[in-house]
Amino acid sequence: MKCKILTPAITVFNEDGSIDYEGNRKVIDFLIDNGVDGIIPLGSSGEFPDISYEDRKEFLELYIKEVNKRVEIIAGTSSMNYDEVVELSNFAIECGANGVMIIPPYYFAISQDQAFRYYDRLANDISGDIYIYNYPARSGFDIEPQTLAKLAKKHKNIKGMKDSTTSIEHTKSCIYAVKEHRNDFEVYSGFDNHFVPNVMAGGSGCIAAISNILPELWAEWIKVTREGNLDEITRIQVEIDDLMQLYGIDSNFSLLYKKLMKERGLDIESTTLFPFDLIDDEKYEKALKIFKRHVR
Repeated sequence: MKCKILTPAITVFNEDGSIDYEGNRKVIDFLIDNGVDGIIPLGSSGEFPDISYEDRKEFLELYIKEVNKRVEIIAGTSSMNYDEVVELSNFAIECGANGVMIIPPYYFAISQDQAFRYYDRLANDISGDIYIYNYPARSGFDIEPQTLAKLAKKHKNIKGMKDSTTSIEHTKSCIYAVKEHRNDFEVYSGFDNHFVPNVMAGGSGCIAAISNILPELWAEWIKVTREGNLDEITRIQVEIDDLMQLYGIDSNFSLLYKKLMKERGLDIESTTLFPFDLIDDEKYEKALKIFKRHVR
């Protein structure tokens, strides 16, 4: 059974808020050495809205060079500025990214027709593969399966989608709608615990933030799923279900995940951008207790 785990990587910062390139190299090696299939820098887990365009451009260039084709890399290139999206996307692809992931314009309510026009134009202006980032809780927009299918049918370089929605039925509907036109279209769940029903419906796997802290558990889940080992698939599903509690401990889980990665011995700063740079001891102790149940 075909499936992949892609990690929406955290971004490591220095104490002054600048990007810590050495720390990010350690994260890259940690993820690759523990078996992930690909990495997505500058997604939501990477705190992209708080990083300037120029810093993102420099970061992606060095990130792609450091990965050095060891795994797939899809660059997060979202912005409220259309020209920035196009420029950063083409730059990332020129640097060697396998594709780019883009959330639709947020803040203003966008309609299905406007979303179609947005990605339709991006597909013409970007010289590589595009992955739609559907995240209704943050963008205020939820792409309909028919809109997705229309885009996929028209543009071969609209390659896939990350569906970060609480409704697995929505994800499955998107898979079914697109498969009528494209067998190569990739639909990933954005919620770790949706992985199994995603793959069972013909999806491509998961873009899962928990794989930042436990990449080896996720790599094992991918392996046993490819082998069709139902007992092991179920066992790991139970572990992931328990770990899903980590998402609800703080609204921005980046600080928490960095601190947990440090608990594993990864020598990185846990600095997270203001005002998400503090977590109280009670919340952290709760998270640590959950986390320790699953560290090998």
